[in-house]
Amino acid sequence: MKQPRIAFLLGDVGGVGPEMGVKLLAEPAVRAAAEVLLIADPVVLAEGERIAGVKLPVRRVAAAEARAPGPAGDTLAWLADDALRGTLPPVAQSTTEAGRAALRALELASAAARAGHVQGIVFAPLNKHSLRLAGMTQEDELRYLAERLAVPGFVCEFNITGGLWTSRVTSHVPLKDVAALITGRAVRDAVLIIQTALQRAGVARPRIAVTGLNPHAGDGGSIGMEEIEVIEPAVRALQAEGLDARGPYSPDTVFIAARRGDYDAVVSMYHDQGQIAMKLMGFERGVTLHGGLPVPVTTPASGSAFDIAGQGVARIDGLRAAFELGVRMASAVPAGR
Repeated sequence: MKQPRIAFLLGDVGGVGPEMGVKLLAEPAVRAAAEVLLIADPVVLAEGERIAGVKLPVRRVAAAEARAPGPAGDTLAWLADDALRGTLPPVAQSTTEAGRAALRALELASAAARAGHVQGIVFAPLNKHSLRLAGMTQEDELRYLAERLAVPGFVCEFNITGGLWTSRVTSHVPLKDVAALITGRAVRDAVLIIQTALQRAGVARPRIAVTGLNPHAGDGGSIGMEEIEVIEPAVRALQAEGLDARGPYSPDTVFIAARRGDYDAVVSMYHDQGQIAMKLMGFERGVTLHGGLPVPVTTPASGSAFDIAGQGVARIDGLRAAFELGVRMASAVPAGR
């Protein structure tokens, strides 16, 4: 099988992303797994190399359209975009400058994906506040990429730890707005999108648990009616279509059964409902997959970690897992897409 071409981004220069990315790409086995197009500002790459104590074997290319050189395992194709003009932003804080470099890398990676020159995108941790300071107006980088890739439908972050996946009905919105966004259509979309992604990842018939919104899944209506009026009817409709969807289950116990292996995925109603459980089960090795896009886009579930930025101690387990998943899924994306 021909190896996929992966656009690889170093994340927010104020955080641990550059050192994580350099450490990972320094491994020959990683470079041999795919044709990598490294998209990075020279300052960001140099900072990552300095902290990691590693010099990457790179070959500079002129434009994002350039394909990564082969055979895989040789030097990395490096698209250098000088957004920072040679000036390193402050470390361990959100800045407009760091966001500008990260946003430009996302722009170039999505252009390469749109043109069919890469079949996947992997990025080290970004910082949403930096991206917004730099002008990103979308809810998050997933919605930014959805616009860049002209995706009209529902998109969703999946969080993956080991064999367990999660999606969510709402994402980066204030908690006070969540209940109004829980609709039958939204629940259906969140279940269907993770069903499709799991099947593409090799799970023939995913077992999907759906949480309630309220404590104890509403406790029969005494702590809220969303489960009875919205979530349960949506689950029953999905079952009638042949999906193995179940629930709504109490949010505080469903992950115990999921960790035991009873389910392949849990669909939660809002961000922290699933994220807290998943990060407790495997923060260092968790992966975020941006679902609903035409190519796989993966990143570690951990963040920019300003508290340890610049110290050279960041672990790369999650980024390695993100890269491996991205390569596996990108292998199924037709070349030229």
